[in-house]
Amino acid sequence: MKMIKAALSVLLSVIFSLPLAAQTKPTNQPPPKYKNPRLSIEERVNDLVSRMTLEEKVSQMIDRAPAIARLDIPAYNWWNECLHGVGRAGVATVFPQAIGLAATWNTDLMHRVADVISTEARAKHHDAVRHGDFGRYKGLTFWSPNINIFRDPRWGRGQETYGEDPYLTARMGVEFVRGLQGDDPRYFKVISTAKHFAVHSGPELDRHRFDAATDQRDLYETYLPAFEALVREAGADSVMCAYNRFQGEACCASDRLERKILRDDWRFRGYVVSDCGAITDIYAGHKLVPTVGEASALAVKRGTDLSCGQEYNSLVDAVKRGLISEAEIDVSLKRLMTARFRLGMFDPPEMVPYTKIPITQNDTSEHRELAIEAARQSFVLLKNAGGVLPLKHDLKKVAVIGPTADDAGVLLGNYNGTPSRSVTLLAGIRNKFMSRATVVYEKGGDLVGGKPDEKAVQVAADADVIIFVGGITPRVEGEEMKVEGEGFRGGDRTDIRLPQVQEDLLKALHATGKPVILVLTGGSALAVNWANENLPAIIQTWYPGEEGGTALADVLFGDRSPAGRLPVTFYKSVEQLPPFDDYRMAGRTYRYFTGEPLYPFGYGLSYTRFAYDKLVVPKRARAGANVTVKVRVTNAGQMDGDEVVQLYVKDVQASVPVPRQSLQGFKRLRLRRGESRVVSFTLTPRQFSLIDSQYRRVVEPGQFEISVGGAQPGTVPPSTQVLTARVMLTGAVFAIK
Repeated sequence: MKMIKAALSVLLSVIFSLPLAAQTKPTNQPPPKYKNPRLSIEERVNDLVSRMTLEEKVSQMIDRAPAIARLDIPAYNWWNECLHGVGRAGVATVFPQAIGLAATWNTDLMHRVADVISTEARAKHHDAVRHGDFGRYKGLTFWSPNINIFRDPRWGRGQETYGEDPYLTARMGVEFVRGLQGDDPRYFKVISTAKHFAVHSGPELDRHRFDAATDQRDLYETYLPAFEALVREAGADSVMCAYNRFQGEACCASDRLERKILRDDWRFRGYVVSDCGAITDIYAGHKLVPTVGEASALAVKRGTDLSCGQEYNSLVDAVKRGLISEAEIDVSLKRLMTARFRLGMFDPPEMVPYTKIPITQNDTSEHRELAIEAARQSFVLLKNAGGVLPLKHDLKKVAVIGPTADDAGVLLGNYNGTPSRSVTLLAGIRNKFMSRATVVYEKGGDLVGGKPDEKAVQVAADADVIIFVGGITPRVEGEEMKVEGEGFRGGDRTDIRLPQVQEDLLKALHATGKPVILVLTGGSALAVNWANENLPAIIQTWYPGEEGGTALADVLFGDRSPAGRLPVTFYKSVEQLPPFDDYRMAGRTYRYFTGEPLYPFGYGLSYTRFAYDKLVVPKRARAGANVTVKVRVTNAGQMDGDEVVQLYVKDVQASVPVPRQSLQGFKRLRLRRGESRVVSFTLTPRQFSLIDSQYRRVVEPGQFEISVGGAQPGTVPPSTQVLTARVMLTGAVFAIK
């Protein structure tokens, strides 16, 4: 009997994994419209929804949507992750954490990474379905990217973002979405979800109950632009609403955010999913309504189509109580079913190009090499006094010390997959030296707390060079974590200094008189003030992905010149920052901060040197017209390398408060030694715009300062140039639609 039951179970799994065309029983009756791929998706969705009972409809509006056998609808789990590789679904290529990808300032690379991720996602999904597995993390609707603005370095989830700048976030996010969703006119490769909409970036422990209070100008100048770009330019088909309130409304039941801005202003036609448990927060955390049924009805009526959680089970009763109509349920359900049709889930496999991707396209050697290349491009050289880097290959003994040197977890960050092969930072250094030199290693102490182990100092005392690998890890920063200790709280930080035990160990190593190179790990800025004053070299590696050690060794030993640039400001202390729970942008990020940073946004050194000349900026242009800017860049150093050309705009005569300056263009390019190239930027009217006193986006005539070079103007690092010119915009005020 057990054998018969097992065989029956396998048979049912195979049946449910077949395309609908193959499941349909022979009959003289024509198939229902929703099974006819020759009809429009709208006709098919309308037909399918019309055949469903209220209970069946509601069941499909929950992240774990069950099968509806009588309609040949297989089970589907909407919750899937791919922040920097297919996450939580077994072996997959693990790329650098999102903040590291942002540090590459390379949109072409970002598109390639996302395309690989979606290829592996398709390969894994179809393999899972063939085995009857419809579980979580096996689907095609991915809750990535996180495009919240990393406004404060204390936020533990900042590692998931593309940094503090709305323009950089938008450009990297647009390419990530395009790489995920593909370019087929009929079918999505996978669906990308932009999150968390909107005005959300900690504190983690308060996210279920606080109101992110800020003004209209901050909303439209900082918090919304990346979401708008991903919706209007990249066509992201899904948006996730945030836990918090904004201006009194829960984000997942916000008429302002979800109806007016997202759907009316931006013409969003996809679906909105709640963050997990966020519907519960509407009544239990924010206390806006008394019951789960009222919270669920309010969320659906305002535009949240899908619940991550079980709250929407209450919708059947809510309809009976008159809190919401079945017609309103249908609106949300049709958006969800449209997404599934556009993923090809109701069509024969031969019609869907992405079903042909085999499981052998997961975790390939080419994908692993791209992960290494992304890591190489993400590293930011923060200091290099006296040319201590790159390291010489004739070293006899290298000491690697520090709590994160041999930690495989520090490669991965959060929301990660499982690599088939990991190379820690220590292993990468050892592999690079092989038999040419002795590499000794001591952890030297804990990540946080305790005292340094003096054995590490003794081991390092006779080395030619000491490489200290430390910082923070995903064990102490992340999403709503149970972390309490000096400098940490609930996944966030209360202090941004390097943990004291690590700084004490650094000082002891420095006292040996040997050169100490500091390699930092972590997803956010660290105030390494003492190290900056006393150590010859510092490099930021973020969470660098599965073979971060291979990439680090390539950079340390000069096989590649570092060219990552900071996507966040490194402050000197938390005393330079407003309170963490203050969402006003005044005093935050390079756009509004007036103090002296430790390292500025856009900063990063190189082993070579780049020269800029022949900046071309028109003296006058009409407000509302495009402006073309050109500059020549030359690799004037002694080795090949990458440069990140950055363009900033400053409104000199604005009638209302505006950012001190704003990134409005960047281009990463590789130049051979002695090679020159002309780089051209086209600035659109929107890139000269501001939010006026009536909170409209307009371009005002007047003087604008254009700065182009290898860094942010006013913060130029050694051997880096920034050229500046002005353009006068003439004519009348120009409104941006």
